[in-house]
Amino acid sequence: MKNKVKAFYNPPSLLFKQLGSSLLMGYLNRWHNFPGWLFKYGFKSIPVANGALGMGCIGYPGHPVWEVTGACNLRCIHCHAVSGKADPDELTTDEGKKLIDMIAANSEFRTLIYTGGEPLVRPDIFTLLKYSQQAGLANIIATNGSIDAANPEIHDMVRNKQGSFDLALRAIEATKKAGILLQINTTAMEYNMPHLPELIDFTDGCGAGIMLMYQLVAVGRGENIEKATLKKTANKYLSELIALKQKSAHTIIEPVAGPQYWPYMLEKNGIRDGLMLKLAGKVFHGCAAGRGFVYIKANGDVWPCPFVEISAGNVKKMDFNKIYYESPVFRNLRKREELLKGVCGECNYKTVCGGCRGRALAYSGDYLAEDPRCFIHETKVSEAKRAET
Repeated sequence: MKNKVKAFYNPPSLLFKQLGSSLLMGYLNRWHNFPGWLFKYGFKSIPVANGALGMGCIGYPGHPVWEVTGACNLRCIHCHAVSGKADPDELTTDEGKKLIDMIAANSEFRTLIYTGGEPLVRPDIFTLLKYSQQAGLANIIATNGSIDAANPEIHDMVRNKQGSFDLALRAIEATKKAGILLQINTTAMEYNMPHLPELIDFTDGCGAGIMLMYQLVAVGRGENIEKATLKKTANKYLSELIALKQKSAHTIIEPVAGPQYWPYMLEKNGIRDGLMLKLAGKVFHGCAAGRGFVYIKANGDVWPCPFVEISAGNVKKMDFNKIYYESPVFRNLRKREELLKGVCGECNYKTVCGGCRGRALAYSGDYLAEDPRCFIHETKVSEAKRAET
């Protein structure tokens, strides 16, 4: 192995940056169980988020995700990858190892997330996992055993397969029994919105250390159920719900594709400018697409995010790091504060939020356009009108 990834505690400042984002989130939410979470789950999650500079809209930055296969045993109605059968041009084992070497050569990345489809149905998955582990990368497997409702009927409807809820429960218990940090993902959409409070309680009761609360973005199969995406009012409700539940939860709840959560929490605490906003900008990064987050498709195409369907190059033909650092789309996203358009470009929270670039692309065709589902601007307009009267 040519490259050996640095340990998550090298340099020690990384640990303090990770801790700082969790501390600020805990403070803003008045999270009563933060000390308990830190000692029970937090120190386990540090290697997972190793090298992170703070908290973004899809976990921590420094977050490469490889869609190792399009094959899947489910046909979920909201799947952004349109998973089902393996793609004929998926990276081979040797090509996959070359990709791992390129990721390991980048000091910004110290972890690798395997997803799909269903990554566990790829025949050589354990060969690849062993290879990346030997390279020094922390492995994470994002299986399809996520939960979209604590109600079996609703979950099975979303997953498009009867009995999938019971199978997910078995997977949860197996993960805990193996001593692996449990993370439960869900996708918020109109179909399960009334059931999300119960689902958060269910996740908390399962002993999950992390819950990622995705929002449905109209890509992949999600295009067919665009009507179920959250509108501005529902987006705001979800932020309010997460904040409310976080106060007493033992699980840390992180929003995905909903970067308005961060400015919502800051405004709730009266932080609109000044030193505290600058501090928040150091540890909250909002939309992470292309800014620490990178998504490699099964065929080797490199996207900024699973919801930003723009290929910046293919690792079969180009060096991964050349794509990541030199392609126009990644360069533009890294300097988004200068390039964002509409209300996102005018917003003083563009550092801690930046709007969902996936939603912007899905609805306007421009990944730098304003987020059409942002409720922060609407709130400001309403406040201004009330002040005038």
